[in-house]
Amino acid sequence: MLYIMRHGKTDWNLEYRLQGRTNIQLNEMGIEQAKNAAIEYKDIHFDICFVSPLDRAMNTAKLFLEGRDIPIVVDERLVEMGFGEYEGMAHIYQHPELNIYKVFKDPTNYVPDKGAESFEELISRTSAFLNEVALPLVNEGKDVLIVGHGAMNSAIVNTIRGITLEHFWDEGIENCRLIKLI
Repeated sequence: MLYIMRHGKTDWNLEYRLQGRTNIQLNEMGIEQAKNAAIEYKDIHFDICFVSPLDRAMNTAKLFLEGRDIPIVVDERLVEMGFGEYEGMAHIYQHPELNIYKVFKDPTNYVPDKGAESFEELISRTSAFLNEVALPLVNEGKDVLIVGHGAMNSAIVNTIRGITLEHFWDEGIENCRLIKLI
């Protein structure tokens, strides 16, 4: 089986700030979400967990799997989508004049600027991770968990489910909700 989970809440989530690759910590709510998820999903078996190198994902994985003998392996390809100079900006939805607005409202026409990553780059690296690491393990009968981020997780979910870029955000991946993909 293949499962995916988004990290717990951070202060920047609550402030509607773009986090991207900025290394923001879980807040108290995020810590509680991860602990509650550990209880809710305690009966689901995992052989291995792959995680983003960012602390909010790493700490979510550690809290979620606490007390279970499950290896947690960092893979750089699971880092969140990079938003460049836009990281830290709040309320992007209120700024249609900014190019980064298209990431969320018109992904098919988004062209990255100011050091941001493209959807093509995001999908390329997450697909490489799936094809080189996760799917071979699933094909061996292993139960694999991925703990990551909103955009990065959406790229993986959409790749597995064959969802087009036009519908990139349709899944609406919630913090600490476990999704079974395969």
